[in-house]
Amino acid sequence: MRYLEDIEVGTVSRFGSYAVTREEVLDFAGKYDPQPFHLSDEAAAQTHFGRIAASGWHTCSMTMAMIVENMKEHPQAGLGAVGVDELRWVKPVYPGDVLRCESEVIDVRPSTSRPEMGSVKSRTTTFNQKDEPVLRFTAIALIRRRPNE
Repeated sequence: MRYLEDIEVGTVSRFGSYAVTREEVLDFAGKYDPQPFHLSDEAAAQTHFGRIAASGWHTCSMTMAMIVENMKEHPQAGLGAVGVDELRWVKPVYPGDVLRCESEVIDVRPSTSRPEMGSVKSRTTTFNQKDEPVLRFTAIALIRRRPNE
């Protein structure tokens, strides 16, 4: 288990592999982002996407799935998150793409009001199979401090 004291600024993690399927793109868009260019080949062909593209929110969800899988392999004393800043959909994600993530710790800060915890700010980038960035954001997570022994 990794606690706040175990996390260092500058640490880079590379993880994940997520194969994007047409069926999942259509299913997600149908439920959560039913814009025509996420649902119709014809409508998508008339846009800058050129073909059906995954919703940016779907890309966020696929990224989160990879983050959670990574946390199973490398557990930390997480307490949830404060939020996400600077969310950018850099490039469209298409069915057939295979995604992966890189995350860099950019700040570690003990809480001044809650001594049992602190925050970790990290910059996460999701890449496609061509190593092109498709998503970038900065997340702020809450992490337990190591218990006194």
